Amino acid sequence: VQLQASGGGLVQAGGSLRLSCVASGSIFVITAMGWFRQAPGKQRELLAAIAKGGSTNYSDSVKGRFTISRDNTKNAVFLQMNRLKPEDTAVYYCAAKSPGGIYDYWGQGTQVTVSS
Repeated sequence: VQLQASGGGLVQAGGSLRLSCVASGSIFVITAMGWFRQAPGKQRELLAAIAKGGSTNYSDSVKGRFTISRDNTKNAVFLQMNRLKPEDTAVYYCAAKSPGGIYDYWGQGTQVTVSS
């Protein structure tokens, strides 16, 4: 499975960005997709996930501001990020969970910078 993330950039606080992640290869093994982020000096954090059946869950830090969605026709997952804050600044990664229940496949990361 290969994942290609895009959509990061520089935005002012209060603004919005939409991240995209396109999967290719043996996508039939994917059981869920997730978006993570990692800020300098911090641990990687799971922000949102969408299961194969469509159920979603969010971390408290983004609930109500970020929305994960997918387009199965394009093998793509999206993260709509609204009301961005400077503390949302990080490298954002998409990842795919394998049948073993672990996020085994990772995209390359896309930088999101929110200015105050």
